[in-house]
Parts: sequence; structure tokens; C-alpha cells
Amino acid sequence: MKSKELVIASKNQNKIREFKEMLEPMGFQIKSIQDFNDIPDINETGKSFEENATIKARIVSKSLNIPVLADNSGLVVPSINGEPGIYSARYAGDHDDQANNEKLLKRLLHSDDRNAYFHTSLVLMKPNGEKLHVTGIISGEILKTPKGNNGFGYDPLFFVVGKEKTLAEMTDSEKNEISHRGRALAKLSGVINDWW
Repeated sequence: MKSKELVIASKNQNKIREFKEMLEPMGFQIKSIQDFNDIPDINETGKSFEENATIKARIVSKSLNIPVLADNSGLVVPSINGEPGIYSARYAGDHDDQANNEKLLKRLLHSDDRNAYFHTSLVLMKPNGEKLHVTGIISGEILKTPKGNNGFGYDPLFFVVGKEKTLAEMTDSEKNEISHRGRALAKLSGVINDWW
């Protein structure tokens, strides 16, 4: 096993960039599944963020025989039964941010309760099946109109109380400090070297 080479089980360039920004300073060499051929298809059939992250991590780690980090994240809006939840990326169409945002706004059209939170489950998996799981959450509210041009997904609608702006109005470093993924990675950074 090459020292400190870690594969991110994702093709999402935005996520990979966030992981690189946080993990490379700790001495990890970050690759994504796009750097490899013959990765088996991954069907996220889990019923929770952790289950889906575990499925991804297990398949890629066994296929490549190196440690893998998988993330499963999503937006949860309690007033609409926890939607979009584990279906966040494909809520209205596969990874179509604009369609997903429009569907969310439609669902919340007559709702006074716009409280929401982003959840991240990070699963690290070694080829032998040894697993490490951490989570991160950030709470906020869903705006009626998008604001900001940074970020991706639901970031333009997700207003962070206390910061008084959306995730899409923040710089990468501002977002990384407080985001669900940033919080999960902060927990991970405290335990990853011992696990490694």
C-alpha cells in the first residue's frame, strides 16, 4: 500500500476539490475514482447516508485494494418529511442542481417552516473491511430565492443563521470552516492518523 494515498469515491469535482483542500495539508495524496479504469458500477441502495457511503467505500476499496474515503451527504428538510435526504443529488433529475432547487422551492411553497440541515456521513474503508465513520451537520433555513454564485447543489438556497448569508455567498475557506463536510472532516482529521 502506498503511504498516505487515499481515493475519494466520487466523480463530483466540487467535492473532490473540498477534500483536497482539507486533506492534502495533512500529507494525504488525494485521487478520485476518475483516476482509475474498471471501477465497478456503484448502486447506492442504502436507506441512510452511512449505508450509502459504506457501499461506495467497500466497492471501490476492494476493487483498487487501497484505502477509500466515501461521502454521502444531503439536505434534510424536516417539514417535508426529511426530503430530499439521501435522494438530494437526484431529487428532480440526476445531479441537476437547478431542477433540484426548483423542486425543493415548489415543495416548500406553502410552508412556514423552512428549517433545514445538511448532513454528511464520511466512511473510510481499508481493503480488509476495516471501517471508520464520522458525521457532520450544519443547520440553516431554506430561502425563497437563491443567493450567491459559489458552491453547488442547494448552497444558494441554504441560509446560515449567524453568518447571515448562504453557503453560495461564502468563499471556499469560509464554507469549509462551517459546512457539514468541513465538520465531518474536522472530526476525521482527529482520528485518521491513528486509524491509518
